[in-house]
Amino acid sequence: MDRTLSEEIALVSGGSRGIGAAIARSLADAGADVALTYLRSNSKAEEIVKYCRSQGVRSYAYCSDVRSRRDVKQAVEAVRNDLGEPTLLIHNAGVSGESLLFQDVTDKEYDQLMDTHVRGAYHLIQEVLPKMVSRRFGRVILISSIWGESGGAGEVIYSSAKGAINGMTRALAKEVAPSGITVNAVAPGAVGTDMLNRQLSEEDQYALSGLIPMGRLGKPEEIASFVQWLCRKETAYVTGQIFHVNGGWYP
Repeated sequence: MDRTLSEEIALVSGGSRGIGAAIARSLADAGADVALTYLRSNSKAEEIVKYCRSQGVRSYAYCSDVRSRRDVKQAVEAVRNDLGEPTLLIHNAGVSGESLLFQDVTDKEYDQLMDTHVRGAYHLIQEVLPKMVSRRFGRVILISSIWGESGGAGEVIYSSAKGAINGMTRALAKEVAPSGITVNAVAPGAVGTDMLNRQLSEEDQYALSGLIPMGRLGKPEEIASFVQWLCRKETAYVTGQIFHVNGGWYP
């Protein structure tokens, strides 16, 4: 059994479903203790915790809205009490927009998207970074999107938020590199998750698969395995990168 991450404590935001759940499971498979946050899906979060514990690691779930500084502070403090200081941070929590046209986007929708993706990253990183700096080790991995680079029609604010994540990744990586901390982003293409199922019908997903050189949607586990690799000590010289895991699809 691979226990490469057996000394690590991972904090995964949005870890109750989809890509986040797959990341939590993958990190547990590699021996990391896993804390995950969720906003609404308590039962699904507890299922992931149960799986992680079945791999012989410690695991807890915390209800936390990453948009709220207070919520994030409370969650990180609970992680410290239950598991110890996080050494791996994966910010996966995300939402998709409701409006198809840019002209229809409301202030509420804008705030929800930008605050979840960008402010959430800002809150989480600020909470764990000082200890990573003092320890001179840490892995920060932000989940971006193919739209953060190419932009998506009908996804303007989502694309903007993910573009901001990419900029944060590159800039922060330079700032914290002298402290032995790496900062990277993983930008999935079209991945079969609940979020995609809400956005596209089965017919639309089939048509989309035809545009992808590999001829299919990605699997959450394929994103998770790459995230797990970035968490390893062997990746100490890999930082400031936006990694596209997309089956060769560059729209």
